[in-house]
Amino acid sequence: MDWKLEVVVVPVTDIDRAKAFYTDNAGFTLDVDFSAGEDFRIVQLTPPGSKCSITLMRNDEYAGHMMGLQVVVNDIDAAHAEAKGRGVEVGEIHWYQDGVPTPGHHPERADFGTFFAFDDPDGNKWLIQEVGKVQ
Repeated sequence: MDWKLEVVVVPVTDIDRAKAFYTDNAGFTLDVDFSAGEDFRIVQLTPPGSKCSITLMRNDEYAGHMMGLQVVVNDIDAAHAEAKGRGVEVGEIHWYQDGVPTPGHHPERADFGTFFAFDDPDGNKWLIQEVGKVQ
């Protein structure tokens, strides 16, 4: 039996602001923007090439508490440049030497060895990780 993660709920304070960030800056595709009254809205977005989406949920109490949202790319430099070019405040490209973030690429360019990070407008944290061939 396959168990497939398809949607992760991301709490935000302002759905329109978050939607604009994820579509305009992060380059996610808008899949759904549906409202049923003033108190119910579903906004679902998908990172390019991903099989897992995010759904934005207005929740002032938990906005910014998501950590460890992680995606993989097959070219960390291109992804970093694209995100930066779209206006995302990206962290530096780094790898971990003995558990310590170290500037630059993993010396062997090992799969899952090189990273950069960014936050959405509410402070939800994303980590981008390089792997030679995205599956």
